[in-house]
Amino acid sequence: MKVSARIAAAGTLAATAVLALSVPAFAHVTVQPEGEAAKGGYAVVDFRVPNESDTASTVKLEVSFPTDHPLASAMPEPIAGWTAKVTKAKLDEPIELHGQKINEAVSKITWTATGKGVEPGFFQKFPVSMGALPEDAEELVFKAVQTYDDGEVARWIEVQQDGQEEPEKPAPVLALSAASEDGHSHGGSEASEEPSDEASADSHSTASTDEAAADSSDTTARVLGVVGIVVGAIGVAYGVLAGRRRTNA
Repeated sequence: MKVSARIAAAGTLAATAVLALSVPAFAHVTVQPEGEAAKGGYAVVDFRVPNESDTASTVKLEVSFPTDHPLASAMPEPIAGWTAKVTKAKLDEPIELHGQKINEAVSKITWTATGKGVEPGFFQKFPVSMGALPEDAEELVFKAVQTYDDGEVARWIEVQQDGQEEPEKPAPVLALSAASEDGHSHGGSEASEEPSDEASADSHSTASTDEAAADSSDTTARVLGVVGIVVGAIGVAYGVLAGRRRTNA
């Protein structure tokens, strides 16, 4: 009886440790491209917002755009149950885009729920077509603020520092790939530098399907790995305790 109780306790501890390690990996607000986000081109990216609360819904998302590498264009995709507002700000120094000088850039996009928002146990993707992406950067940092309907605010604004552990509330980071041979990336649309609404929608649908399959495969692999660790830990504990029992006998 004592052996069984010890094995159960060991299993419980192992499962608790696994959950403690796995939850943060899925809880962050992140940004991922649909396809690729190449330097100098345009891309459609998804801001992924999971709901961490057990009782409240996410009803607002504010994403601040980088000021060190300003973006002249950002067009959010319409989402049922949400409104989107793009805010622009004057630049201290104009930037050149397609041979023209641009005096303002996108500073923030704010999504506000008109319905229930992102309820507990769910996540929401907020797609944005943006560009032109900088040619002299490896990544772009977007600071995000997530607001719940009970007043709680989660600030995903901490920037990862080289050589240090991931911060508790990391800001979403978009990694940029190398520019294509023609010097441009069209985010899945070759007809124009900035994708049309129809092309963006088709790209979003296809990428979402592939992305979901990849996420499912990755999650399955992680779950199987976790199960293997737990089973292995229980087996070791059982072997040790059973050996002790035989010795004492």
